[in-house]
Amino acid sequence: MQGLHLTADLYHCACESALMTDSDTLARLCRRHTLEAGLTLVDEKWHTFPDFQGQPGGVTGMLLLAESHLAVHTWPERNGVTLDVYVCNFQEDNSRKAEALMKAIVEAFRPSDMQRQHLNRGDVDGPADAGELVLEDVAGQAYFGFRFERRILNRQTAYQRLELLESATLGRTLRLDGRYMTSEAEEFFYHEALVHPAATAHPAPRNALIIGGGDGGALEELLKHRGIERVTLVDLDGEVIDAARRYLEKIHRGALDDPRATVLVEDGVAFLARTSDRYDLILLDLTDPDTPAGPLYTPGFFRRCKHALAPGGALVLHMGSPFHQPEQVRELCGTLRGQFAHVRPYGVHIPLYGTYWGLAVASDALDPDTVPGETIHARLEERRIGDLEYYNARVHGALFALPNFYRRLTAN
Repeated sequence: MQGLHLTADLYHCACESALMTDSDTLARLCRRHTLEAGLTLVDEKWHTFPDFQGQPGGVTGMLLLAESHLAVHTWPERNGVTLDVYVCNFQEDNSRKAEALMKAIVEAFRPSDMQRQHLNRGDVDGPADAGELVLEDVAGQAYFGFRFERRILNRQTAYQRLELLESATLGRTLRLDGRYMTSEAEEFFYHEALVHPAATAHPAPRNALIIGGGDGGALEELLKHRGIERVTLVDLDGEVIDAARRYLEKIHRGALDDPRATVLVEDGVAFLARTSDRYDLILLDLTDPDTPAGPLYTPGFFRRCKHALAPGGALVLHMGSPFHQPEQVRELCGTLRGQFAHVRPYGVHIPLYGTYWGLAVASDALDPDTVPGETIHARLEERRIGDLEYYNARVHGALFALPNFYRRLTAN
């Protein structure tokens, strides 16, 4: 049967408390938006759970629709909500009505983050087995997504929602808290761009630190540089590392167990506070600033990174989308300039992220944009780095050739 199935997990909701804890308030909201969307209410059932350990109970309920159903459950102790909307499209296409209903309810809860799924069952425009369409929004401004034939993992770790999906196009694909991180098919766009511009511009990197990067992709790229003697990888979430070891060998290619690598499950802030080592390169391979990684995008943490750099060393990080997240990119560049003499933004289109993505190299000595292409080519040859899908000597310079809007955004 043709139909549209929408689900959403909402996090950190800023709505009034009654919407989370009072069934009458929530029922009125759902009834109103259902009718405004043009759907047909047949019956409903609501239940408020009792208080537990001094915390108000949540609400669970369902509207039976002529077109199918709306189901909702609130988690006031976590400021979270789960939503499920299904409509059949047998006699007419009710997809836009379902999307309008979902949008209105999401806006009422005002989440700061969410994870959405959009699944066509017996799609009018495609075969019934076309797979699950998993959507992601970019800064709440644009949506994009990919179809996946199966889910390998979908669980909550101590820190984030971990998903592992698989498709013929992308291969195995990692998502954290509803955001795409990396995939087997196109991981080289991000990992090569993150690692090689600074690593190749540095005349002789030997000791490196990666904070985050539990999938092992950045580690694998760093270890291609023959002069690297030791890389320490520090990731907060051991379950990401475990999942990568088990399922993402095509991304890390065994690097997580390379003898030159030390893999630690630890908070990056705490690690930098206690380490006495000095690093030629520090890579921040993190989730976005509005996630649990937020404290690692602050002036204080950048100061710690600077203190941990060896002479001539450099810090590398990604900043987000210059087009969709201009203020975030502008602010990060300004914060870096408050700590480092040289801040060199650059960018690359990343298919999995659906947009042009901003990165930066920050250092008191190293400016990768001033290293000639001939030198980059010679170092790639000397270090016998040939297994690259994206980066080369000519691409090195192109990464730092910024579009005008990005140049203005990150100007001193």
